[in-house]
Amino acid sequence: MPYEIFIERRAEKEFIRLPQETQNRIKLSILNLKNNPRPAQVRKISGSKNYYRLRVGDYRIVYEVDDSQKKINIFRIRHRKEAYLNL
Repeated sequence: MPYEIFIERRAEKEFIRLPQETQNRIKLSILNLKNNPRPAQVRKISGSKNYYRLRVGDYRIVYEVDDSQKKINIFRIRHRKEAYLNL
């Protein structure tokens, strides 16, 4: 059963500001998370319980996985230099 994906408003605003080519690559990566929320290139964020980061070029998608409810909550899409500030 595929996971449901929720994108927080802040992450959506960050996504809209990106160049179209980058948006397309990120969108494809997000859609792939539906069937596999922890692909090989995903890393767990140290010190967190369910936070993960997915690298898409110079950008990072930071999200939380809730296996019991089959949900993925994306709360940050930012350049790698800014992705981990104030986590």
